[in-house]
Amino acid sequence: MTWGVYGGFLAMMVVLAVAPGPDSMVVLKNALSGGARGGAWACAGIAVANFLQGSAAALGLGAVITNSRPIFETVKWLGVAYLCYLGFQALRGAWRGDYQAIADAMRGRQSAFRRWREGFLSNVTNPKVLVLYLSVLPQFLTPGVTTTGDALLLAYTVAAVGAVWQIMLLLLVHRVRGWLERRRVRRALDGVTGTVLIGFGVGLALEA
Repeated sequence: MTWGVYGGFLAMMVVLAVAPGPDSMVVLKNALSGGARGGAWACAGIAVANFLQGSAAALGLGAVITNSRPIFETVKWLGVAYLCYLGFQALRGAWRGDYQAIADAMRGRQSAFRRWREGFLSNVTNPKVLVLYLSVLPQFLTPGVTTTGDALLLAYTVAAVGAVWQIMLLLLVHRVRGWLERRRVRRALDGVTGTVLIGFGVGLALEA
């Protein structure tokens, strides 16, 4: 694989990473409710899920999942349910608006794992992530020339670019945290985040 081919792939992944998607919304949701640390745990969960899905695609396991309609549909509807669940959580927070009580309740020892789990499950139950790997990676791989190592490099590049973008999003949220902590602003952002997450879930459900 040449540097030119890799550079083209990297540029495409940067564009896809910055486009609004469920991963960014989940990071934003956790950053708003748990600060930079909460958002970072969600980022870690997403990164692990991306790593696993990328490995599956590069090693040929992803094609088995997407070609098996029952498995693919199961993953799809799990993803729909989980995105809608996260969306309703955000909308409930916007409706109640009692953020101090919520913050006190979330200070338990299991909070970090819960945020990691949200990131992980929102990504790993989204079949569109696996389909992305399977549709984009082959365009940059030449049968008989490129190796499994090349496929893994591209797959892990996707995960790395996504992680970098999410960290940048966290830094942005941290810089304007004082403004975001205003009750009216926070309620509006939770409302938008929840609506977008549910929208992603509905969009996923409507896809054939």
